[in-house]
Amino acid sequence: MRLVIISGMSGSGKSVALHALEDLDYYCIDNLPIGMLPAFTVQILSTPDTNYDNFAVGIDVRNLAGDLSIFPELVDQVRNSDMQCDVLFLDADDITLMKRFSETRRRHPLTDDDTPLNEAIQEERRMLGPVSSHADLVFDTTRMTVHQLRELVRQRVEGSSQDRMSLLIESFGFKHSTPVDANFVFDIRCIPNPHWVPELRNLTGLDQPVIDYLEKYPEVQKMYANLHGFLAEWIPAFEAENRSYLTIAIGCTGGQHRSVYMVEKLAAEFRKSMHNVLTRHREME
Repeated sequence: MRLVIISGMSGSGKSVALHALEDLDYYCIDNLPIGMLPAFTVQILSTPDTNYDNFAVGIDVRNLAGDLSIFPELVDQVRNSDMQCDVLFLDADDITLMKRFSETRRRHPLTDDDTPLNEAIQEERRMLGPVSSHADLVFDTTRMTVHQLRELVRQRVEGSSQDRMSLLIESFGFKHSTPVDANFVFDIRCIPNPHWVPELRNLTGLDQPVIDYLEKYPEVQKMYANLHGFLAEWIPAFEAENRSYLTIAIGCTGGQHRSVYMVEKLAAEFRKSMHNVLTRHREME
């Protein structure tokens, strides 16, 4: 049996993620009191004839602050049982969170007459620190639509299992911000840039003319060989530690050419030896 705990900042998309798992036939409970996690696990494991194999619970800042502080201990208790347990934490930058609350006119759970929204967001980050630091997987939803978040939850959460790590290799553009949810971030802005070739500017790293342009440079091949060598050596170490998820981010300036090319090339190679290799091109979505 499997339990997925979904937490994160208010306005980051926790309800969307929970509903995505519900659509995948997970038994879902929102805003479960943290102190009930061990008892909930015991109840699931002691009911073998349940119609569900997968469960998901939403935990957020509406829990008591004291309970949030002991979250790591309670999750360790769950993991010491026969239950597979993954923690997914959703986040977004402060400006995006404030904009979402403004657009929806929802009230942040920590705001009151003396606490404005920006201060409530900062306090929520502090209170959720024990949860985010114990997360197996972090999604930065700043630049995601609802549909993109649903698909990412489906691919990563449903695609992983106890004996198969989910590897996501994503491209991004540094001029649009650095991903905060990656385990490794690599900067490949030092290799030749197809953007400066007029006939290639409107293409992407998925197009053959861009691929041909990049592959004629020895430094591009050396960059690929070095990245592949590093990852090939260390990914098995993460798998040996029973990690369920690993995210690799490859960045160039705009996230259209070099990083897209490199992500696709690396993913194609790792798919030869791994079962669950995903790609995402952030600036092309």
